[in-house]
Amino acid sequence: MPAIQDHDYLRLCAELATELGISQSSARRRVELAANKIGAKDLTSRKEVATTLLADAQNERAKGEHDQGQVLDHLLEAEPLDQKFMVED
Repeated sequence: MPAIQDHDYLRLCAELATELGISQSSARRRVELAANKIGAKDLTSRKEVATTLLADAQNERAKGEHDQGQVLDHLLEAEPLDQKFMVED
Protein backbone atom coordinates (compact mmCIF):
# COMPACT_ATOMS: atom_id res chain seq x y z
CA MET A 1 0.00 0.00 0.00
CA PRO A 2 1.45 3.41 -0.91
CA ALA A 3 2.10 5.88 1.86
CA ILE A 4 -0.52 8.51 2.60
CA GLN A 5 0.60 11.93 1.36
CA ASP A 6 -1.95 14.14 3.16
CA HIS A 7 -0.20 17.17 4.67
CA ASP A 8 -2.22 17.25 7.92
CA TYR A 9 -1.74 13.52 8.48
CA LEU A 10 2.01 13.76 7.90
CA ARG A 11 2.22 16.78 10.24
CA LEU A 12 0.44 14.85 13.00
CA CYS A 13 2.80 11.91 12.51
CA ALA A 14 5.81 14.25 12.60
CA GLU A 15 4.60 15.83 15.85
CA LEU A 16 4.06 12.37 17.31
CA ALA A 17 7.58 11.39 16.27
CA THR A 18 8.97 14.48 17.98
CA GLU A 19 7.06 13.80 21.19
CA LEU A 20 8.13 10.17 21.33
CA GLY A 21 11.68 10.72 20.11
CA ILE A 22 11.32 8.26 17.24
CA SER A 23 11.57 8.49 13.46
CA GLN A 24 8.69 9.71 11.33
CA SER A 25 8.31 6.32 9.68
CA SER A 26 8.06 4.67 13.11
CA ALA A 27 5.42 7.18 14.15
CA ARG A 28 3.44 6.53 10.96
CA ARG A 29 3.74 2.81 11.61
CA ARG A 30 2.39 3.26 15.14
CA VAL A 31 -0.57 5.21 13.82
CA GLU A 32 -1.21 2.57 11.14
CA LEU A 33 -1.09 -0.25 13.70
CA ALA A 34 -3.41 1.57 16.09
CA ALA A 35 -5.79 2.36 13.23
CA ASN A 36 -5.81 -1.27 12.10
CA LYS A 37 -6.59 -2.43 15.65
CA ILE A 38 -9.78 -0.38 15.70
CA GLY A 39 -10.60 -1.05 12.05
CA ALA A 40 -10.05 2.49 10.77
CA LYS A 41 -9.71 2.46 7.01
CA ASP A 42 -10.27 6.02 5.79
CA LEU A 43 -8.02 9.04 6.14
CA THR A 44 -10.20 11.00 8.57
CA SER A 45 -10.31 8.15 11.08
CA ARG A 46 -6.53 7.70 10.77
CA LYS A 47 -6.11 11.41 11.52
CA GLU A 48 -8.29 10.95 14.61
CA VAL A 49 -6.12 8.03 15.72
CA ALA A 50 -2.98 10.11 15.17
CA THR A 51 -4.52 12.98 17.14
CA THR A 52 -5.37 10.74 20.09
CA LEU A 53 -1.90 9.16 20.08
CA LEU A 54 -0.34 12.63 19.99
CA ALA A 55 -2.53 13.83 22.86
CA ASP A 56 -1.61 10.73 24.90
CA ALA A 57 2.10 11.30 24.24
CA GLN A 58 1.82 14.96 25.25
CA ASN A 59 -0.04 14.03 28.44
CA GLU A 60 2.61 11.46 29.36
CA ARG A 61 5.37 13.99 28.74
CA ALA A 62 3.54 16.62 30.83
CA LYS A 63 3.27 14.13 33.68
CA GLY A 64 6.90 13.15 33.20
CA GLU A 65 6.06 9.45 33.13
CA HIS A 66 7.84 8.25 30.01
CA ASP A 67 10.35 10.96 29.24
CA GLN A 68 12.77 9.27 26.86
CA GLY A 69 15.58 11.68 27.75
CA GLN A 70 15.44 10.72 31.41
CA VAL A 71 15.32 7.03 30.55
CA LEU A 72 18.39 7.38 28.32
CA ASP A 73 20.26 9.39 30.97
CA HIS A 74 19.54 6.68 33.53
CA LEU A 75 20.74 3.95 31.17
CA LEU A 76 23.98 5.80 30.39
CA GLU A 77 25.00 6.24 34.03
CA ALA A 78 27.87 4.01 35.09
CA GLU A 79 27.29 1.47 37.81
CA PRO A 80 29.32 2.11 40.99
CA LEU A 81 31.41 -0.98 40.31
CA ASP A 82 32.29 0.20 36.79
CA GLN A 83 32.92 3.89 37.46
CA LYS A 84 36.70 3.55 37.69
CA PHE A 85 37.07 0.96 34.95
CA MET A 86 39.49 1.90 32.18
CA VAL A 87 40.01 0.18 28.88
CA GLU A 88 43.60 -0.48 27.84
CA ASP A 89 45.19 2.00 25.45
